[in-house]
Amino acid sequence: MSTTTRTTDTVGTPLQRADALLQQLTLEEKALQLSATMPIGLFGVDGLIESQATKVLGHGIGQISALGMFGHKSPAKTAHTVNEIQHFLVENTRLGIPAIFHNEALNGVIAPDFTVFPTAIGLAASWNPEAVGDMAELIRRQMRSVGFLQALAPVMDVARDARWGRVHETYGEDPYLASALSVAFTKGLQGTDLREGVIATAKHFLGYAMTEGGQNMAATQATNRELREVYARPFAAAIELAGLASVMNSYSEVDGIPVGASGAILNDLLRDELGFEGTVVSDYMTIAMLHSRQRIAKDMAEAGVLALTAGLDVELPAIVGYGTLLAEQVRAGKLDEDVLDTSVRRVLRDKFALGLFERPFIDEDPIVLGGIAQQGVELANQLASESITLLKNEAGILPLSTQVKRIAIVGPHADEVGFAFPGYTYPRTLGMLGAMMMGSDDEGAMAGLDGLGGEMPPEAMAAAGAEFGAAFAVSPEEYIRQHYGTISLAEAVRQLVPDAEVTVVSGCGVLDSEPHDIDAAVAASADADVVIAAFGGRGGFFGGPITEGEGVDTAAIDLPRTQRELIEAVAATGTPVVGVLSTGRPMAITEALPALTALVHAYYGGQQGTRAIADALFGFTNPSGKLPYSMPRHSGQVPVYSGQHTGSGYRRPESDMHKGYRDMPATPLFAFGHGLSYTSFAYGDVTLSAASVETTGSIDVSVNVENTGTVSGVEIVQLYISDTATGLVRPLQELVGFHRITLAPRAANTVTFSVRMDQLAYLGLDGKTFIMEAGPVDVLVGSASDDIRARASFEVTGPTVELGRSRSYLSESRAQ
Repeated sequence: MSTTTRTTDTVGTPLQRADALLQQLTLEEKALQLSATMPIGLFGVDGLIESQATKVLGHGIGQISALGMFGHKSPAKTAHTVNEIQHFLVENTRLGIPAIFHNEALNGVIAPDFTVFPTAIGLAASWNPEAVGDMAELIRRQMRSVGFLQALAPVMDVARDARWGRVHETYGEDPYLASALSVAFTKGLQGTDLREGVIATAKHFLGYAMTEGGQNMAATQATNRELREVYARPFAAAIELAGLASVMNSYSEVDGIPVGASGAILNDLLRDELGFEGTVVSDYMTIAMLHSRQRIAKDMAEAGVLALTAGLDVELPAIVGYGTLLAEQVRAGKLDEDVLDTSVRRVLRDKFALGLFERPFIDEDPIVLGGIAQQGVELANQLASESITLLKNEAGILPLSTQVKRIAIVGPHADEVGFAFPGYTYPRTLGMLGAMMMGSDDEGAMAGLDGLGGEMPPEAMAAAGAEFGAAFAVSPEEYIRQHYGTISLAEAVRQLVPDAEVTVVSGCGVLDSEPHDIDAAVAASADADVVIAAFGGRGGFFGGPITEGEGVDTAAIDLPRTQRELIEAVAATGTPVVGVLSTGRPMAITEALPALTALVHAYYGGQQGTRAIADALFGFTNPSGKLPYSMPRHSGQVPVYSGQHTGSGYRRPESDMHKGYRDMPATPLFAFGHGLSYTSFAYGDVTLSAASVETTGSIDVSVNVENTGTVSGVEIVQLYISDTATGLVRPLQELVGFHRITLAPRAANTVTFSVRMDQLAYLGLDGKTFIMEAGPVDVLVGSASDDIRARASFEVTGPTVELGRSRSYLSESRAQ
């Protein structure tokens, strides 16, 4: 089903066609193309309510917000609903302009029955851009199948503060790793032609993850240099290397100006410096917050003018400061119509580029759509397995023998499935929606969403109740089991070792306030040959019994006290304890670590996460994950990260008077890039292609890696450099490349990195221009940021080079 719209002129580029169509729009129609609506109030039990559609959509609309995320429709019903709205827009509005349907898709399409992959920080732990790209390609096909053409993903924030509750949505602390994965996701989602692609929306521009006190939405605490060198880098890489089509603003303020109203950030930096040509969409309720939260506008109308003038093209998720208010501001002389036209042109260009005018409708075959939605289970398992990070393995206790007789599984995650689904997965969204619909504050509400259905006629209320009835009739745990086939860790262990006696006693909940019975866990542990302690956090939205999520930040990052007591008590029995830590941000586990004989970090693995954990524990897979963040010893270290500047943090010269904290070392408990294996790898010497390189040149760095153990394994070879700059302090160590290599026992291979000098560029003393200058560069190759196996150095020669936006962001790597 792909009948064209009345706007069928296919001559010219998307931008040329947009220009032609723009001339036909009235002022109100233009303003509404920059606006969106939540669809829940448009539908009754029998379908689209014509009177509501006429009121809300009668003059057109730019976007329809989160139909999948804020509903409970099957893929086929979702497609049918999309078609109903598109038919109305195409057949009942003056110019027949279809809408873009957007939806969240952080680690899978956030809608019922779509495959759930590991959360973003787990994807980052795989250090596998190719597999992340494969995931994004699948998400593209899945979104296209139901008519969703813009994804509010990926999150490109560089996260260095463990107090912040949204770390799990990011690719971690390092700008290079975040850039590599952001580029892969964007390429996979958008494809090579947007007519078959989905618009990627990079968020949250800029500095959203580095805020005052680690608090969500607080003022960004970063210098101009940090903003450009660190936090803008993944966005810049995706713009340059993947043609990033959309960006979402940060809620925070930079230098006293909210980003949603900052022309310095959205126009000067994003468009002029980084060369972004796409469309900027607002994070939900940004424009309302300019008036109500940050108080920089006297009313919503002024907030809308400030935002649009600053370069914020589209207001999501519903009309607050745009829509007819913008048209009124133009008529009142408070907004130049040329400013309005610039943003409308971008929106129309996107719609032409997506092929919406040629194919506004989609097929509704339930068998086909259901099958597409559930594709990717094997890939989800692969990514969950590749994310598993082995942090500690005393006396090689792991992998556990499949001949083990008695196993005790304790901890809050022992027999649950829901912990593997944090915020920005559909099951957790469903819990938030349930709380909202029942008037409970337990789960909170996404920023400003309460009441965003607009006017809700009785038939719409009835339809919503009927839609969600079946979902709310079962427990969240049962819902996940029914819809995703997820099993608990205890069940996964029983499947792998059916002859073992497996005793399951949780012993405690995630939070100290939850019921606990540590004595029962101790009794089970005393009778076991080995204990598996499954512990950590619980993600979600805005409140309730969770440890992290949007709006859930903590001053202390410690593992909850009751969980620590459980681990120490079961370890006191003398039975060896294997820990499984599931969390989406760094937790301080310093006190519990000595009680653990081994420890794996499993993040939040999605629907296949528990199976991946069990496979790793019993050696069916060999852990290959590497930490995408540093794990602090204590909250007082935060922020602590590998890229700290020379002479700062734990990157101090021996001559420095600071020798660590008075009460503990300044180093992290586990460093960025750390991750063990069931085998071992030996590194040879570093070989360089040249002893000196021009500032405009490149260099090859090669190292031989051998598997010196008895089982096959994957090593992630990490390349760092240490550079100096005249008059500027640089990070002591910067990641500039990595390569995954699979080696059989006693096998060896040579990994070669090709690094251009402009990749090493930094912001010069003027604070505006990226430069590369002559000087020595140290090369470090190893298995982790604190496990460097080989070193070399070369000299950069020649005149200082000033670089524009078209510089290198990623090195190339290959194995022989």
